[in-house]
Amino acid sequence: MNNLKNNYCVIMAGGVGTRFWPISRTSRPKQFIDILGVGKTLIQLTFERFKKICLPENVYVVTNAIYKDLVLEQLPELSENQVLCEPAMRNTAPCVAYANYKINEVNPDALIVVAPSDHIILNEEAFVNDVNTALKAASNNDSLLTLGIKPSRPDTGYGYIQYIEKSISTEIPEIKKVKTFTEKPNLEIAKSFLASGDFLWNSGIFIWSLKSIMSAFKQYLNEVDSLFAEGVGIYNTSDEVNFIGKTYALCKNISIDYGIMEKAEHVYVLAVDFGWSDLGTWGSLYDIREKDKHDNAVMGNNVMLYDSKKCIVNVPKDKLVVLQGLSDYIVVEDNNTLLVCRKEDEQHIRQFVTDVKLEKGEKFV
Repeated sequence: MNNLKNNYCVIMAGGVGTRFWPISRTSRPKQFIDILGVGKTLIQLTFERFKKICLPENVYVVTNAIYKDLVLEQLPELSENQVLCEPAMRNTAPCVAYANYKINEVNPDALIVVAPSDHIILNEEAFVNDVNTALKAASNNDSLLTLGIKPSRPDTGYGYIQYIEKSISTEIPEIKKVKTFTEKPNLEIAKSFLASGDFLWNSGIFIWSLKSIMSAFKQYLNEVDSLFAEGVGIYNTSDEVNFIGKTYALCKNISIDYGIMEKAEHVYVLAVDFGWSDLGTWGSLYDIREKDKHDNAVMGNNVMLYDSKKCIVNVPKDKLVVLQGLSDYIVVEDNNTLLVCRKEDEQHIRQFVTDVKLEKGEKFV
């Protein structure tokens, strides 16, 4: 087992969650909402999960500067220094680079898990065991690891990872070498991936040693790394905010997947099955919710359904809602806004939000 004090977690919590509109708003995105109705928000659930892997003081949250107060309100165990505030959205590579240099100032021997704030993990014991297995591998190998979800269907909403049988080591044979990363495929390609048996869903959860990821940045994404390297000696001081503001203004918008993982040589994947969902859409929430005998997933105390099936309904608890004749629909009311949309067309929600912003103003988004 790794020395717990060397385990760190970086939670990425900067997204605005457009696809969960109208519940998710710019002022309070989905990671700060109790979408599951369990009494805790998604970021609180993520934080609680990672406290089983590392010390609370070793958890860092990277978020947009406008959400700093929300993070500290919902995660009171964190200090202000543990909240890394991005002045602009620049995708995941700058987010990781910032965290690298922040952590390097306090512990160059760190082992790091990087994960989104809004994932659902149903089997937390299996999750903790898998992450600890990956951390052990990262501590003994100059490598970059990711968790790959064993696919249950030919889903076109996820990226895919292909692996080969070469293992990272004889001690941990279940961690395999990555062959290719593929962006979201069409249905026919997704079916072929599933049939081949050597493809996994890309979870977006990464594990590495700080030394390995910083070395990879210097080799594959030096234009980003060099910007943050100029702040050595400034991180964890009162000058950090001004430095980061200037740095993000110069930094390119690029993902860690495209910038490093797809290019690096020593990239490995651990196939996992711990009841995972990236909770990216209303449809993904429908998949994990309990359903009635007509396959409707309902949140709300006064919802009456007639001749309706396979719908997801999410309305205020005291709101009386009567629906008739709907099949495979999303029905959501929140923040003085009602959305009714076919599940198969949920990818249009982002466009709806854009149109609403243009025609009705910021108050509805």
